[in-house]
Amino acid sequence: MIRTISFITSHPLTRDRPLAAIARFVRWQIESRFKRDVIFDWVEGAKLVVRNGMTGATGNIYCGLHEFADMGFLLHFLRPGDLFVDVGANIGSYTILASAVCGAGSIAIEPDPNTMKALKENIAINDLGPKVVPIEAAMGRKAGHVRFTVGRDTVNRVANDSDLNVQVVKVECLDDLLQDRAPAFIKLDVEGFEADVIAGASRTLMAPSLLAIETEGRQTEVVESLKRAGFEEYSYEPWSRTLSRSEGQSSNALFLRNRDQVSQRLLSAQKRIILGHLI
Repeated sequence: MIRTISFITSHPLTRDRPLAAIARFVRWQIESRFKRDVIFDWVEGAKLVVRNGMTGATGNIYCGLHEFADMGFLLHFLRPGDLFVDVGANIGSYTILASAVCGAGSIAIEPDPNTMKALKENIAINDLGPKVVPIEAAMGRKAGHVRFTVGRDTVNRVANDSDLNVQVVKVECLDDLLQDRAPAFIKLDVEGFEADVIAGASRTLMAPSLLAIETEGRQTEVVESLKRAGFEEYSYEPWSRTLSRSEGQSSNALFLRNRDQVSQRLLSAQKRIILGHLI
């Protein structure tokens, strides 16, 4: 609980009104004990179906945007007609922002069957059937199957030999999955498996439409592959909508190509109201 309260009181959207955020935290703790599913009214009419144990999703309830800089970038970057590829979508927080708020099309990829059920609930409650394609698979270097952990919420991952609670899931590669579909933005949240996903996306990386890739880590193989494809790492500040060159300054890494084109998009995006803030 101390960790959660620290997160709430230091978050950019709630540090000026921490008591209101703590009240949302307390209300969630009570409500989630009486309801299996809590329908949360989120950003500009978008909704999330959240239940106990969904640690990433509950951050959105407390603080508006669980990952402020990363979600802020997505909200400012994506446009109707864009394609967003959400690799490791979990219950779909990023996908819902991309398609319900920004109007982009999404391919939401999630290997865990139970998490996929929650993802599909969030797609359905936002009437996103025409905009979002859910894919139940892991992404890798080539097609096949892999052992995958069960019951770890946002940190489910490819299993190692010591893991006991595992299942076998299908593996595809992004190049084969996307074929001629050209994404504008790819998000990778695959718990250390990023290098394998990138290795199966060599053709996708060269698509002229692809301007932004967000990864959870900075494995040397990932960074080198992205640099060869013309990407450089930046950090984003949503309040001012500014990009700055950075390497290793946050837990997630944002890689961009054609910075001027990206900056123009960010600066011209409409403002969004989140917890009373206009960003």
